[in-house]
Amino acid sequence: MDRAGADGPAERRGRARDWAEIQERMLVPLYQDVYRRLEVGAATSLLGVGCRSGLALLLARGRGAQVAGVEWDDELRELAAARGLQVAPGGSLARSAHSVPRPAHSLVTVFEQPPTPALVAWSAQRTLPGGLLVLAVRGLAERCESTAVLEVARRHAPAEEPAAGTPESLLVAAGLRPSAAGRVVCPFAYAEVDSAVRGLLATGLFDRAEQRAGAALVAKELEEALHPFLRPDGSVRMVDEFRWVAGVRSADATRD
Repeated sequence: MDRAGADGPAERRGRARDWAEIQERMLVPLYQDVYRRLEVGAATSLLGVGCRSGLALLLARGRGAQVAGVEWDDELRELAAARGLQVAPGGSLARSAHSVPRPAHSLVTVFEQPPTPALVAWSAQRTLPGGLLVLAVRGLAERCESTAVLEVARRHAPAEEPAAGTPESLLVAAGLRPSAAGRVVCPFAYAEVDSAVRGLLATGLFDRAEQRAGAALVAKELEEALHPFLRPDGSVRMVDEFRWVAGVRSADATRD
């Protein structure tokens, strides 16, 4: 579950700032829909798992919630701290099982990390009995204009493992009952192609492709894949759908 950080390849340096300055705002409609539907406010204690540079936490704090985060990337965690956010290091799930503060939260979110069985189980342990865990995933390929762009990553680095399962099945396996869900349209808008390439590379979705094919080739192919989404003014715009599911932890659940 570790993400490449300061010890990653040289071409990854600066990706954290690219995420914070270019990419993270693209998911604001997702964050806002979850917070509105789940009535996040002063009574909410929220933990963002894989919170990256913390924009989702800032939006929740703006609604009055008490917020904290967990992030695996050192540079992203530093950017979150610069925003006045309390974000703990993650390490590996095994190592960090007892290193992250354990007070339970009424809402735990997994917005930017691919939800895996281990991560979902780990996150569920930090959810109060009666509290909610939210998982978010990209929508069906045919509902996402970025599908052709993501094909660059799949072409150079096909998935080595089968899909972990649907968000609903992951919640059930972790002992939670799916209780709410939503679909949200997120426009991905960039000032120009260079910003689009930098923002997309900052997601981490192309890391394995870069390792196998080289950063220069992946960047070149990304530029080519973005061409259909160029506008006359040189900007780039794609529209993707994201889906989120919330699961409630049973009221008689006990913490390990």
